[in-house]
Amino acid sequence: MKRAVSVLLVFIMIFSVFTLAGCKDKEGEDEQITVCVVVSSAFGDKSFNDSAKEGADKLAKDYGVKVTTIECQEEAYKQKMIQAAEESDIVVPVGWQFHEIGEVAKEYPDTKFIWVDNVADGIEDLPNVLCIMYAQNEGSFLAGYIAANMSKNDVVGAVGGEDSGTINDFLVGYEQGAKYANPDVKVVKNYANTYEDPAKGKECALALNGQGADVVFQVAGNTGNGVFAAAKEAGFYAIGVDQDQKISAAEYDEQIICSMKKEVGNSIYDTIKAFIENETWEGGRVWTADMSSGYVSIAYGNDDSTQQVNDKLKAKVEEIAAKIVAGEIKVETTRQ
Repeated sequence: MKRAVSVLLVFIMIFSVFTLAGCKDKEGEDEQITVCVVVSSAFGDKSFNDSAKEGADKLAKDYGVKVTTIECQEEAYKQKMIQAAEESDIVVPVGWQFHEIGEVAKEYPDTKFIWVDNVADGIEDLPNVLCIMYAQNEGSFLAGYIAANMSKNDVVGAVGGEDSGTINDFLVGYEQGAKYANPDVKVVKNYANTYEDPAKGKECALALNGQGADVVFQVAGNTGNGVFAAAKEAGFYAIGVDQDQKISAAEYDEQIICSMKKEVGNSIYDTIKAFIENETWEGGRVWTADMSSGYVSIAYGNDDSTQQVNDKLKAKVEEIAAKIVAGEIKVETTRQ
C-alpha cells in the first residue's frame, strides 16, 4: 500500500512539473511580441519594402520578436491589414495605398499600427496609430546636387514610380539640388506608373538618356532596377533610392554613384525597440524622420564599392547637408 501511494505521489509530482512547464511556455508565447509587415506590392525590390523587412528582422534577432509578412500584390489592402491585425500585436503597413488604416485601427484598438510613408486621416483621434513620414526632399536635394556635378551633358533625369505627391516630393528636391549646383542644368523626368516592372523602368530610363540625361535618379521600387539595367547597357550613371543600393543591388555598383537613403528599417526598429524596452508608444501623431535625425542621408556603398564620387564632392555634399539641417537652405516640398 505504501509503495502504491509513493508511486502515485511521484506520478502527481511529474504531472505537475509538466503542467507548470506547459503554462510557462504558453505564458512565454503570450509575452512574445508579434509584428507583421504588410507591403502594398512585394518584397525583393532591394529598396523600400526590403528595408522595412530588414528592420523587422533585426527586431527578431535582437529581441525575439515574432515577425510575419504579407504581400498585397497591389490589391486587397484593407483585407490584408485586417488579416495582420487579427494575428499581430503591431502591424506595419508600408506604402501610401493603406489609406483605410483608420477604419481598421478603430476595429482593432488593442493593435498598434505603424504606417510608413503617409498620414492617416484624423490621426489625432487614432491613439493606436503612428505615422512615419520622411524628409525625402532633403536627401533628394543632395542627390540632385551630385547628379548635376557628375553630369557631362548638363542634363540629369529621374524616373518616378507614379505621378503622386510622395514621388514628386523626391523630384522637387532633386531638381532644386541640381539647379543649386548648376543653374543651367536641364532636369528631365518621366513616370513608369508601376513599382513592379523593371522592363518599364528600363524603357523610361533609356528614353531619358535619349534626351541627353547621363545621370538618372530612380524613385520607383522594383521598377527602378530596370533603370540600373539601362544604365549598364547604355553607359550612363544612376542614383539609387531608400536603401544603399550600391550594396543591395551590388551587381550595378559600377553604374550606381550613390543612393538617397531613407532609414525605413531603422525607423521601424527604433519605434518598436522603444516600446519593448520602455513601453513607450506615442500614437495619434506623425513623426517626420529627417536629415537632422539621421534617418535621411546620401550613401556611397562600403569599402568594397566603386567610388565614382570623389572626396572633394563628398565634402561639399556634407557642407550642404549641414546647411539644410541648420535651415540655411530651404528645400521645396509637395507635402502639405
